[in-house]
Amino acid sequence: MVAQLVLGPLLRYVDEHAATVWVETDAACEVAVLGRRARTFHVAGHHYAVVAVEDLAPGEAHDYGVALDGERRWPAPGVSDPSSRITPLDPERGLRLAFGSCRASAPHEAPWTRPRREHPQGRGSDALRALARRLRDQPVSERPSLLLMVGDQVYADDAAPQTRAFIRGRRSTEAEPGEEVVDFEEYTRLYHEAWSDPDIRWLLSTLPSAMIFDDHEVVDDWNISDAWRREMSARPWWADRIAGALMAYWIYQHLGNLSPAELRAEPMLAAVQASDDGASLLREFALRSDRGGAGTRWSYSRRLGGAHLVVVDSRAGRMLEPGHREMIDDDQWRWLDAELRGDVDHLLLATSLPYLLPQSIHAAEAWSEAICDGAWGSRVAKLGERLRRMIDLEHWAAFRASFERLAAMLAEVSAGRRGRAPATIVLLSGDVHYGYLAEAHFPGRATESAVYQAVASPFRQGLTRPMELANRLAFTRAMGLAGALLLAITRLPRPSIRWRTRQRPVFANQIATLDLHTRTARLRFDGVAPGEADLRVAEHELS
Repeated sequence: MVAQLVLGPLLRYVDEHAATVWVETDAACEVAVLGRRARTFHVAGHHYAVVAVEDLAPGEAHDYGVALDGERRWPAPGVSDPSSRITPLDPERGLRLAFGSCRASAPHEAPWTRPRREHPQGRGSDALRALARRLRDQPVSERPSLLLMVGDQVYADDAAPQTRAFIRGRRSTEAEPGEEVVDFEEYTRLYHEAWSDPDIRWLLSTLPSAMIFDDHEVVDDWNISDAWRREMSARPWWADRIAGALMAYWIYQHLGNLSPAELRAEPMLAAVQASDDGASLLREFALRSDRGGAGTRWSYSRRLGGAHLVVVDSRAGRMLEPGHREMIDDDQWRWLDAELRGDVDHLLLATSLPYLLPQSIHAAEAWSEAICDGAWGSRVAKLGERLRRMIDLEHWAAFRASFERLAAMLAEVSAGRRGRAPATIVLLSGDVHYGYLAEAHFPGRATESAVYQAVASPFRQGLTRPMELANRLAFTRAMGLAGALLLAITRLPRPSIRWRTRQRPVFANQIATLDLHTRTARLRFDGVAPGEADLRVAEHELS
């Protein structure tokens, strides 16, 4: 049997001297990229490889193909796409980082191409697909250096049409969880549907990418509270869902976030590569990770020339004990404390959930945490838990101790107390299904860095009309004052970091681009209109 490519190649990690290329194949084989080789590993009938390409020169571009057991499989014969290319970072050229989140897979035809506020099946035009088509016609020098995908790369609780059809063909959907994805095999179908579109496949083959998960890759409200975890754990299908989710994430997303050196040091990868079938090893690892097992960290960092990118898992590593809620656990706090340093031109902190929300929503989430912890009595606490889940009160503001702990770290970096202060500190997020920019400061502290929260969401999803209206209202001055009053009534202090909206919300499928050159930074929001026409929204100088 001659092996074929099933998915990929995906160009993942890239620095000044090395890159990794990820593939899925339909059989065991040797995968070759630019003369470097790797054997596939096997998980539950699926075969994968990550090829490390090292000893490259900064900025020196290499067109590449993929061979399986010596036979060329990428690019496919007759395909007219531009060549897939590996270009190691060149610190002298600056960095262009494109980012966004939340991409629901759906056909590129009506009614799916209609906005969600106009049709329940509508997802609008795909911003990533529009980006791919735009890059085909632009000089290679104008392409982003990195595509950062900050959550909801797939939707397990709102599966794409082909995946739902596959699910109906293998099991009954009358009982929970219905047509939602429930195990590893169904997750593989979800990733195939998300990444098999020819435009997306070419884009991911030529743009380096970094990824982190968010809730819909498991289920809406994933790890919102301790009560939620207890209820979900009692459901008979939950163990298969969380195991399948984290197994698939480890294979399809996490491995590509690691450098070649980190891959060589990854014990789980070594164990899976040495086994005939790594499914049982990965399932045990996934369940242990879900229980907060020691040694599991999904967060990671990359040095990007003069910028340092720190990507924080704000979902799987939460501590949810009432009265001691933390967005990340103690091990991750120690890791983050070591990563948040100066002596770089730009510090980029990516977390799928926005750190700085509209003032009114921040206040509502802080209030929610307080009443769920009993500030207004046990009866109100039960109502608060229902409200928390109903309207997704689960961001950093709903973990007030973590919010303030991170604020203190950022203030120290900005003040030059952790090395030379960066020109900018930019928090990069998604999740909320609209984009905005907020500028922050630390009252009473002498700081040097410009601090921003930049949110770009969704690639392809959108809000219903009532939800869009509610979020528009959240940005108004009146709602901000109401939020301040709510904090006062609950006797909660004002946050130690203050912020104001610089770019009001953008309700469109979108992608943002951050251009960094030495000590300067520029942020651009690009929306995509029906028919994949570009819709330039706004541009901002950040330093």
